[in-house]
Amino acid sequence: MRITRLVFVAVAAVTALTTVSGAANATARLDSYRHYVALGDSYTAGPLIPTQRLDPLGCARSSSDYPSILAAALRVGSYTDISCSGADTSNMTGAQSVPLGVNAPQFSALRLDTDLVTLGIGGNDSSVFATLVGVCPALRANDPSGNPCERHFSVGGTDSIKAALKNTQKSIETVLAGIHARSPQAKVLAIGYPRIAPASGYCPSVLPFADGDYAWLSSVEEALNTAIENAVEADGNASYVDTFTPSTGHDACAPDGAAWINGQDTLLFTAAAYHPLPEGMAGLAGIIYRQLAG
Repeated sequence: MRITRLVFVAVAAVTALTTVSGAANATARLDSYRHYVALGDSYTAGPLIPTQRLDPLGCARSSSDYPSILAAALRVGSYTDISCSGADTSNMTGAQSVPLGVNAPQFSALRLDTDLVTLGIGGNDSSVFATLVGVCPALRANDPSGNPCERHFSVGGTDSIKAALKNTQKSIETVLAGIHARSPQAKVLAIGYPRIAPASGYCPSVLPFADGDYAWLSSVEEALNTAIENAVEADGNASYVDTFTPSTGHDACAPDGAAWINGQDTLLFTAAAYHPLPEGMAGLAGIIYRQLAG
């Protein structure tokens, strides 16, 4: 029942935005996918969102993440979700050690007959996300209205976090080339990251960054998404899915029910800290579905 409810949420907006004939044509196209593969990190896998899969448990992969919702909405012939929390671009071709097991190289799920691939990766390269949430909240206490984290990572006028994203872009270009080589007929979608901080306002009890660092956090996310989008453009044979823009108003500071991203408090059986909520997974699936429907 849970996955059915999430599928309904994900596609309801799409249905409302299309005519009857347009929706019928879109459904005819979307129903044609035979084998869908989902590659990605925790923003794909959905840590702590019920029900957590055991293959392996350490990947914290949910059976209600956006690949699962999307696969159900598309009614694909079969799909393989090999996403894993903590993954970076190196785990596309290399195995990932996780608590209580090992996740196989994510490219191992790709087949010659794979015809749809979603890729949600990049936030863990150079430990970008882990560094932000591991460092920034602790700096707030001494300068709650300033931008201590931005200053902390600015060296000689260079933003060290954003500078590392040049390497992320190159790595994603390599990943995209690897997908095409293994699944040459596949439609490949590189998924951007949704908005974490609000466009305006603050909620330090939920997102404990200094006030001035909210805008910087968003700018880092935008730079990361730009790196993904630039990799797609350089590749020339994939599509970028913008989730940052349509997730405006669904950030961690949004009211209950509207938020797609969890704040600093881990919610058992709901979502890990700073990660998508179940509503966020449904929202992301809806954005991807809409792009596939054209």
